[in-house]
Amino acid sequence: MPATPAWPPRSAPRLFVPDPVSLGTPVQLDGPQAHYLLRVMRLAADDVVILCDNQTGEWAARVTQAGKRDLLLSPVERLRPREDVPDFWLCPALLKKDRFDLVLEKASELGVRRIVPMITRRCVADKLNPERAQTIVTEAAEQCARTALPELSEPVKLDALLRQWPADRTLFFADELGGEGAAAAFIRHGAPAGLLVGPEGGFDDDERERIRAHPNARPITLGPRILRGETAAIAGTALWMGCTGDWVDSQA
Repeated sequence: MPATPAWPPRSAPRLFVPDPVSLGTPVQLDGPQAHYLLRVMRLAADDVVILCDNQTGEWAARVTQAGKRDLLLSPVERLRPREDVPDFWLCPALLKKDRFDLVLEKASELGVRRIVPMITRRCVADKLNPERAQTIVTEAAEQCARTALPELSEPVKLDALLRQWPADRTLFFADELGGEGAAAAFIRHGAPAGLLVGPEGGFDDDERERIRAHPNARPITLGPRILRGETAAIAGTALWMGCTGDWVDSQA
């Protein structure tokens, strides 16, 4: 007998949509999302799309109408609820565009709850295109099958970040001058937590003193080598997920 086709099909495209999805409520797509499904993926009536709404979870939907520039989807089954995202914030200093794009993409893939771009004295960039950044985050979440989007904050200056830092959240400070071993610190303090990573030129002495003076700050080291800003952000996030985040749960 022929094998039963997988449900939903593994080849089904995945998209985040802005409104809550529910049974019996059609979802209409147009613009770039419709173009992608119709022209790139060449979907037709009865094909399946995986929808995520960042609220209720992940849904399988069938194409009921496929026009030239838009299409109508009918949700048929909720596949998963919205994931329980580890309470970890990544606070990376702004970098050159391509390098910061990489940080946004990998932070989304690794399961960060919130990304807080930061401006320091040695940043080579002081602006971030919010629409472009949100697109990078969303596409990364779609590709790695997340059911929740990381929250993307507007860039904030270091002083403001320190003033506004929640009293119940550990602030891990990746300091190239040294600190406690990151793995041990992550395991000891757990969540909620955030990781502060500097720019290409690092933090200056005054910034370093102010960070270390913060009552929640925990200086850490990410190893014996000085890492690029994007490498430190990605490596630190991955290590936290492996020590105390949802990588630990997946190994149980």
